[in-house]
Amino acid sequence: MNFVIGIAILIVLFTIGLGVVLYRSKEGWGALKVRNIMKASIFSYIILIALFMLVLMPSVVNAASADNPSAGFGFLAAGLSTGLATIGAGYAVGAVGSSALGAVSENPRILGKTLIFVGLAEGIAIYGLIISIIILGRL
Repeated sequence: MNFVIGIAILIVLFTIGLGVVLYRSKEGWGALKVRNIMKASIFSYIILIALFMLVLMPSVVNAASADNPSAGFGFLAAGLSTGLATIGAGYAVGAVGSSALGAVSENPRILGKTLIFVGLAEGIAIYGLIISIIILGRL
């Protein structure tokens, strides 16, 4: 466990340090080079999250009480449903909101229609939260 935390700290510090170096450097780094560095950083974060899941998952699943042996999986499902729904909603609101802003700048009369689309995108997070509440209510 300490090994995984140590690797996580090193990756975070490396990424922050690289960002500071890129920000302070006077010569321009190519967009391709920065993009490759970001891909490597994101790939290392994904591997790190997988390691955390492998190390921490058994302790979460074993958090069940004697009267409800599947409570650990229920808590895990509630967390995943809320987390994934909010990530999806954030992506959707970013895409829809920027498009709506561009459309409203061209034609201000369609503001109401664009707000409906942004509200529908935000509804994804609410659906995930409702599913989490239903799951937690059954535990």
